[in-house]
Amino acid sequence: MIVITNPIPIPNEIDTIHSLFENGLELLHIRKPDFSAAEMKAFLFEIKLEFMQQLVLHSHHQLAPAFGINRIHLTQNIRNEIGPETLYLYNEKGVRLSTSTHSIESFNDLRIFFEYSFLSPVFPSISKINYSSDTDLFETIKSRTNFSTQLIALGGISSENIGETIEAGFDDVALLGSIWNSNNPLENFKLCNKIDLTY
Repeated sequence: MIVITNPIPIPNEIDTIHSLFENGLELLHIRKPDFSAAEMKAFLFEIKLEFMQQLVLHSHHQLAPAFGINRIHLTQNIRNEIGPETLYLYNEKGVRLSTSTHSIESFNDLRIFFEYSFLSPVFPSISKINYSSDTDLFETIKSRTNFSTQLIALGGISSENIGETIEAGFDDVALLGSIWNSNNPLENFKLCNKIDLTY
């Protein structure tokens, strides 16, 4: 299971991150779009070294080697600007890549360099007001032809719909609003993590 950080800093965030990892979190995407390189560096310094290889950087990718981070996320815009040669070099250096897509067609067109991709929004977003898909992703997922890249559901994912999301054909889910918009992020994560994902 994947968790994406809240875009802006929140109280007790680092303590919550440590607790999430200690309770079974596999990967944490560090998405802080307004952070400067210095702010990102300071944020990463607060996270325990033992969790570094479970972090995925969305920005300031140049910091990754110094922190022992071998996963980076490329936004759709960056992905469209980068040629296959650069993606190949990332893979050759042992950097594991993920990206974002917003249609099954875009997902199907991804090259083999990406380990997984988010497809969003699957449900009306919890963290973004009035943000939902114009298409039925549960229907369009039937058109999936790319099986070399894992398909990760993002957007409105909660303990109530994880089961049906996996059953529909997604490989895994990513949580954002259901964690950080909760009064008790850790308990909400535990609830989501208890869902039987074996279909």
